[in-house]
Amino acid sequence: MLARRLRPLQVGVALQNMLLWVPVEKMFMTQIGFDAAAIGLVAAVYAAVAPVLEVPFGILADRWSRTGMVILATLALAASSLVGGLSSTPATYVGSAVLLGVFFALNSGTVESIVYDTVVEETGAGDGYERWIGRMHVVEAAALVASAILGGLLAAFASARVTYFATVPLIAAAALAFGRCREPRLHRRAERVTFRRQALATVRVLAADRALRPVVLLTALTAVVAQLVFEFGPLWLVSLHAPAALYGPYWAALVSTGGLGGWLISRTRLDRPPVAIGFGALLVLAAILPTLGHTLPVVIAGQFLVALVAGMTGIRAGRLLHDAVGAQLRAGVTSGAGTLSWLIFLPVSVLFGQLSRGRGVQTAGLLIVLLALAMALLLAHTSRRPRPVADAGPQAAEPTLNAT
Repeated sequence: MLARRLRPLQVGVALQNMLLWVPVEKMFMTQIGFDAAAIGLVAAVYAAVAPVLEVPFGILADRWSRTGMVILATLALAASSLVGGLSSTPATYVGSAVLLGVFFALNSGTVESIVYDTVVEETGAGDGYERWIGRMHVVEAAALVASAILGGLLAAFASARVTYFATVPLIAAAALAFGRCREPRLHRRAERVTFRRQALATVRVLAADRALRPVVLLTALTAVVAQLVFEFGPLWLVSLHAPAALYGPYWAALVSTGGLGGWLISRTRLDRPPVAIGFGALLVLAAILPTLGHTLPVVIAGQFLVALVAGMTGIRAGRLLHDAVGAQLRAGVTSGAGTLSWLIFLPVSVLFGQLSRGRGVQTAGLLIVLLALAMALLLAHTSRRPRPVADAGPQAAEPTLNAT
């Protein structure tokens, strides 16, 4: 029954991630006039849009419909792809970045909350969350790998611009698939309160719960590190004059880490300090490789490992976050952690672009090393503390709201 309920969501996630333009985006951007610093500024544009909207949208998802928010997010992603394909100058491409920021804000925390609440409704506890969200990541990664290969081929035989237009119908089909999801009702069973009261409760959990702060920060930093690798990783290929044919397989390898991490996380005990410390050390060492390496195999291996460990850490942090928060606040609090990640990513992306232009992408990569070090420390810290306790039943949200 659980597998059947989650199947339309898996289909929607697969289609939503068939982004044929992603593996060749940086190449397309350079073709229409971008340099490394301008690419960093575009990343900062959508990073500035997302945090302004993310928490309000997350609270709206808790109050209205998480599935509805996912559908709206998917439509924004389709519009972003269309505007990107129509762009011929950096100025017009900014419109695509703004719509992408709206997509991130609408989509933040929704799929994870749907999966967690569905698992609780069907099994009575959240213990199966990591396994099922891991499967969702496998589906997502498979779609991204397929889109990377197809996108690379389409760009080679047609053009990078065509990949944007070919993506639009695939994303539209994702919206139809999401419409067939049976949304869990767990977040609607608590007492209905005003938007203001729910917003205050969400902010209070994020700001006042000292036990939850390391988990929120770990969630945010994990997202930042992963985003930096996916956003700026291809710049290493540009600087090392990689052939165009390598971009597709490179991106396929990078996005496959989501699926591999989703498969590995249920077999890895990150709640044990020695394991967590070992993974943290691996993360830092992997982040160092691209800053030292001047050959493509070393750079790609380092980026692959960083993305893999970040993906596994993100699932672990998400489990801790969902365990600690009631159902009626779950999407809002998760979106709050996402907002923090964008607030960190915004200045870092600008600085990364400036350092890449002035001192080279290897020097800019030191920013990823510093963030990876902070992640490693938080990963070790959260493994030593007891798992947050929260009632996983239908009344889980009520104490949090009533306390306000």
